[in-house]
Amino acid sequence: MKSIYLDYAAATPVDKRVLAVMRPFYDDMFQNPSATYMAARDIRVRLDTARQEIAGLLGAKPAEIIFTAGGTEANNLAIIGVAHAFPGSHIVTTALEHDSVLAPVSYVQSQGWLKTEVQPKANGLVDPQAILDAVTDKTILISVMYANNEIGTLQPISRIAEGLKLIRRQRQSAGNTLPLYFHTDACQAANYADLHVHRLGIDLMTLNGGKIYGPKQSGVLFAAAQVRLTPLIYGGGQEHGRRSGTENVAASIGFAEALRGAQAMRKAETTRLQALQTSFMRQVADKIPTASINGSIEHRLPNNIHITIPGADNERLLFALDEAGVQCATGSACSASKAESSHTLKAIGLSDEEARASLRFTMGRGTTESDVTRAVAVLAKLVA
Repeated sequence: MKSIYLDYAAATPVDKRVLAVMRPFYDDMFQNPSATYMAARDIRVRLDTARQEIAGLLGAKPAEIIFTAGGTEANNLAIIGVAHAFPGSHIVTTALEHDSVLAPVSYVQSQGWLKTEVQPKANGLVDPQAILDAVTDKTILISVMYANNEIGTLQPISRIAEGLKLIRRQRQSAGNTLPLYFHTDACQAANYADLHVHRLGIDLMTLNGGKIYGPKQSGVLFAAAQVRLTPLIYGGGQEHGRRSGTENVAASIGFAEALRGAQAMRKAETTRLQALQTSFMRQVADKIPTASINGSIEHRLPNNIHITIPGADNERLLFALDEAGVQCATGSACSASKAESSHTLKAIGLSDEEARASLRFTMGRGTTESDVTRAVAVLAKLVA
């Protein structure tokens, strides 16, 4: 029997339409887009068109789109780039963030910046008021993940943004001219959530092509025109001077096509996957009654099921599931090599023992009802 892939949060296959639009830029249209001859100028036009398409999908301006080599680079550019533009300032984030946010925040803290890390509630939701209460007169950046990569919780981004508007007005009245930027890591949200930056009320947003059926090592950082951002990479001055290096044209054009497809399909896929998610959770409750679901049930990505099975060893289960043809995860793929328990699960109150008895199943475009039924049946047999 074919393997059942249930780790779409870690990686998605590249959509055939994405491959098709990328292919010409690996052979016939290989020229450097910064060159001046006609063939290169044509490639520059194609790259600019991709940037415009992405900007249109996000409700942004083309100059506000920075192509990066994935979500990790985009998060680092957002955090360190803003921090370096405002020495000695303060950053607010949460204990649930991806390592590519937490690590650069810790780095700038070690260099003299200040940080506050807000804890979530037991259901994985962050209280917007707790974020707002953490803001000080020195705060320059707030970074809150749109959708968690482990437990799938969707955070109230727009509500936080509304509160920040009031703080900005209060700052202006007090004569405090320090900007207050709002960043969100939307890598996991892009398949299922609204990404319009003005409706969300954000200043910076990270996206990752490898999570939306595009090429790995492709990504975008949206940075609003008013955001001051110090580059991490210097050289040729590409990306309006914010990210030097010859552009990966194929990946950038592939990313644009992948994002277009993801946003076009998001409502239909959300409805389809919510039905599968309900079925998955119901079958787990029936066949493994000791299991519990982690994260908010109501405010959750439609493709995520994260469970704890008391007394289980998740690594043994993971390997046994793999041998039985079911591919899932114990947590974030980016942190899989670490020996420590998941910081996300610890942040929502799970013990080390409970965290090591937890598994993440994430569905995608290829997942069917029969996949769900077979996966739960295999899991239940192994647990028994």
